[in-house]
Amino acid sequence: MRALTRWFASAARLRVVAAYLLTAAVVLSVAAGCRTRPSEDSPERVVEEFVNRMRRVHGDPKAARAAFDLLWLEARDNLTERAKRASALVGQKVAPEAMLAPSRFSMQFEPKQYTSQIQGGWAEVTVTGEAPDSQRRIVTVVREDNQWRVVLRLPPLPPIRRRQPQDP
Repeated sequence: MRALTRWFASAARLRVVAAYLLTAAVVLSVAAGCRTRPSEDSPERVVEEFVNRMRRVHGDPKAARAAFDLLWLEARDNLTERAKRASALVGQKVAPEAMLAPSRFSMQFEPKQYTSQIQGGWAEVTVTGEAPDSQRRIVTVVREDNQWRVVLRLPPLPPIRRRQPQDP
């Protein structure tokens, strides 16, 4: 113990230890930063990120926007049109991401693994839970603008019906 105390007592050694600790902190920060980088670089990561973002949507417009941004163009266009119609109905602007209904997005199991099969610009991501035989869902993703996007299939909107003018 005395040898250790004498070794740390030296100011030069203290600087060496501080430098090592600082280096370790920087390396850990960089490693942690790599794990939180945008997750659109692989089909598995974009699906995992979409799941995580949808879990945070409840009442949070920023979280809803983050989840909306991971959707493919067709779903974003559909939700944008729905928002326009809702805005006209309620008399105030409704954001397209507000059309995401987190109550419709219910997790029936806790995802444990994400694997994908890629064919061209499309991929199927298999999400499995603790019991892979019974806890399995397939999510389709597509490559748009060099990023993977979640394919959320929404029912098409019916055309807006116009009332015929009544004769007086």
